[in-house]
Amino acid sequence: MSTPSPKYFFFAFLFLWFTSAEVKAQLGFCTGSSGDPIFTEDFGSGTTDGPALPPGTTSYNFTLGTPNDGDYTISSTTDYFNWHNVEDHTPGDTDGKAFIVNASFTAGEFYQRQVDGLCENTTYEFSSWLVNVQPREGCEGNSIPVNVRFQIWDETDTNLLAQGDTGNIPASSTPSWEQYALVFQTLPGQTSVILKMRNNSNGGCGNDLAIDDIVFKSCGDSVTVTTDLDETNVVTCENQGAVGATLIATPDNSIFSTHAYQWQASSDNQNWVNIIGETSNTYTTPLVNTTSFYRVKIAEDPINVSNDLCNVLSDVFEIKIVPIPPPPISNGDVEVCENNTPILSVQNTAPYTINWYDAPSGGNLLMENSTSFSPDMAGTYYAESNSTEISCPSDTRTAVTLNFNPLPPVTDSNLSFCEGTTINLTAELDNVSYLWSTGETTKTITVDMPGEYSVIVTDANGCFNTRTIDLQQIDIPILDKISSDDSSIIVKTLNEGSFEYSLDGFNYQDSPIFESVPGGAYSIYIRDKNNCGVITSGFLHIVIPNFFTPNGDTYNDILQPEGIESFNDVELSIYDRYGKLLKFDNTKNASWNGTFLGTPVPADDYWYQLKLDTLLFRGHFSIKR
Repeated sequence: MSTPSPKYFFFAFLFLWFTSAEVKAQLGFCTGSSGDPIFTEDFGSGTTDGPALPPGTTSYNFTLGTPNDGDYTISSTTDYFNWHNVEDHTPGDTDGKAFIVNASFTAGEFYQRQVDGLCENTTYEFSSWLVNVQPREGCEGNSIPVNVRFQIWDETDTNLLAQGDTGNIPASSTPSWEQYALVFQTLPGQTSVILKMRNNSNGGCGNDLAIDDIVFKSCGDSVTVTTDLDETNVVTCENQGAVGATLIATPDNSIFSTHAYQWQASSDNQNWVNIIGETSNTYTTPLVNTTSFYRVKIAEDPINVSNDLCNVLSDVFEIKIVPIPPPPISNGDVEVCENNTPILSVQNTAPYTINWYDAPSGGNLLMENSTSFSPDMAGTYYAESNSTEISCPSDTRTAVTLNFNPLPPVTDSNLSFCEGTTINLTAELDNVSYLWSTGETTKTITVDMPGEYSVIVTDANGCFNTRTIDLQQIDIPILDKISSDDSSIIVKTLNEGSFEYSLDGFNYQDSPIFESVPGGAYSIYIRDKNNCGVITSGFLHIVIPNFFTPNGDTYNDILQPEGIESFNDVELSIYDRYGKLLKFDNTKNASWNGTFLGTPVPADDYWYQLKLDTLLFRGHFSIKR
């Protein structure tokens, strides 16, 4: 890159005036088929600049290093000024070189090359790759774009055969190589042409480019090859025997007006030989049992069909013989525990499809296109290799056997134990390993707390199962109180459970209420039905009826407390609802007949106070008449 000068603006004006007065031809690629390259210029490779182009190739100055305006270099780098550093275009090159041009201040020719060995009356395609190495921000964003004209002249340099312009190739942030091409036809008797490249833009700040891979190819009709059944290729399995085809070459008549043919055959799609005598547009192949390739060379004139500088090539027709794949290699039979997912697998010896079946031949297809298979039933399964292109299975299938090992047989259970005791929990099975939820590793553990316990048992095959035990604690009865209600004894506990009750320690009942019990001193027994323990409590049952009927029928005529016989001091006081003392009796047989001063009291509620030694009982009762 160089800085603009006053001359730049003058030349730019002249260029715009000149180009506006001239109509440019358009570039374009061969629309048909191309032959092999006749001429290729990739400018070599290496880390040192040069060598210079042959004399007469360019009027620009060759330089080792940075090219200034009007200079060029042959180099593997474009790391000059602030240009993009672009690798050459040639595929597979190491330190590949390109033709690096810093345009002269004056637009004009900067490259020419004579190309020999062409065929007369033949259409050719010239192509080249170009890239603008100027960054978008260069020249304050106003860099001169690259614009190149390609010309083809006859060998006398007097007749212009074809020309075309690339158009403006602007600077960019991410430069990329672009290919441009020009199609031309040689004249009768003409076997050489001169290629010229011209700058349509003046140099200055911008118009900096790299050129690579200049190629000449013959250009002819696009030619397809199909069978008489309109097939574009034939693919068959090796076990189907030898196969052949009748091939038809069909040119599109886009370039040639007449056609001459020469069929070729190849075993590797690289090295081709002519098939003697096959010079028409049809060809019947021999029967082949190995993969074979066929194509046809075409020229407009029979004299040129054997000259690879003048002919073009058709599409390649392939008769592909797919070899029978070998059976897959088993990764071994599989044994898994019943609660695991099995994976049967095989090794694929090549990019084949692997299918699984339930029989060594025929049978049912179980899974497609997988080197592994996870069945849910024990048995033997069979893996078969097959081509990815056509049905071409292996001659045999590979057997893989699956066995399921049973899990250790355990059962869950619900257990209980008595409060304040311990209980042994067991895994039940022998000859296995144990891991309890408590961390212990013995068959049996001892615990003293309720809850859920589990043990993982693992057998010699590594199969494991879990036994879960729900352990409940049975609580010992906790006495709350014992009370008398008329002739009934009522027992109340602070906790609930499967309790039963007794007054003698032998005869138990489920109900905590003992009915029609004569007054007296008793021992109350409470026990859990699971034999987790019994508690006892002494109780003085004093029976004072809730009512009595002093009506002279000799039944329930007297209020007389029961169970007071063993006390030394007895005092019974009876009061009406107003607190009036109606009766006081301090005899051991204290009672009341329902009178006051010899007169029966009315039916009503009355209150009593019974003092027995140091004990005091209060309550009320009713008189019914």
